[in-house]
Amino acid sequence: MASSIRHITVDSADPYTHAGFWAQALDGSLADDDFPGDPQALVTSAAGTLLFVRVDDPKAAKNRVHLDLQPQDRTRDEEVERLLALGAELHEDHRRPDGTGWVTLRDPEGNEFCVERSAGELANS
Repeated sequence: MASSIRHITVDSADPYTHAGFWAQALDGSLADDDFPGDPQALVTSAAGTLLFVRVDDPKAAKNRVHLDLQPQDRTRDEEVERLLALGAELHEDHRRPDGTGWVTLRDPEGNEFCVERSAGELANS
């Protein structure tokens, strides 16, 4: 049997705070034993499990791997606004006049991720 992915691990300067952003973004939760100052924090959500681990080296370049989010109960544009309100930052806007495209954001520690159109938006195109 092949290996399976247990969780995706993200290097982080402040694992608890970083994980808190992603818990809100993914409508997930932090593990019960995670607290501020811990060297790692675990987020569990319907989308999967993310493990944030303290690494002292600062982020220096574009991510080699990133997450693509697809909203479930709102439009892409509504989701972008929600994530910006949670603390994400707009990085690149690839939306086109015909409604296609995506938006690249950065999480509070500068990691890039994309927001695509929802399944409903794709079905209506």
